[in-house]
Amino acid sequence: MLVARELTKQYVSGDAVVTALNAVSFEISSGEFVAIVGPSGSGKTTLLGLLAGLDTPSGGTVILDGADLSTLTEDQRARLRGDKVGFVFQSFQLIPSLTALENVSVPLELRGEPDATVRARELLARVGLAERAHHFPAQLSGGEQQRVALARAFVNQPRVLFADEPTGNLDRAAGERVVTLLEKLNRESGSTVVLVTHDPGLAAHAHRIIHIADGQIVA
Repeated sequence: MLVARELTKQYVSGDAVVTALNAVSFEISSGEFVAIVGPSGSGKTTLLGLLAGLDTPSGGTVILDGADLSTLTEDQRARLRGDKVGFVFQSFQLIPSLTALENVSVPLELRGEPDATVRARELLARVGLAERAHHFPAQLSGGEQQRVALARAFVNQPRVLFADEPTGNLDRAAGERVVTLLEKLNRESGSTVVLVTHDPGLAAHAHRIIHIADGQIVA
């Protein structure tokens, strides 16, 4: 489902060249739940951005579900993400003026799906928030908001879901519940999940863990 080949990312900072990622290679199979773990500044989020086609590498290639991202234009990469990729972020990224149900419906409505509301209700029920469907984000706890974000990410039935520190703004109990849900949705939907986290306890939910330090895979 995902192939990284010799992925390298460099930035120019003043007179210096900073290497954020250095020749990183691995493969992730369809339906796998993989955690990418490393300390702050290790290159985890840079790697996720390259895998999702949100950024372009200085060297190497990413192949997502058979598509070589280096051969696609920015618009083509955006369409690929819209069709095949879901995202969950640390900061929830919910639209404050929309209810939980409306937030989950948005991706389907953008695609013109006729049963957007029915599908959104189903996903909210699966994350345990059926009774909170008509609440606005400000009326929900942090853990509930992240569960809405999870429902929204899975509503399009993505081939790959990227989760970037999805529990970073949550307490331990709420964070564990979110990652357990991520594990459950991965199992039920068959979507490939790539979780970026600095927390080894959360990473333990994954099938496989890729450890990164100083821009390189160390284990």
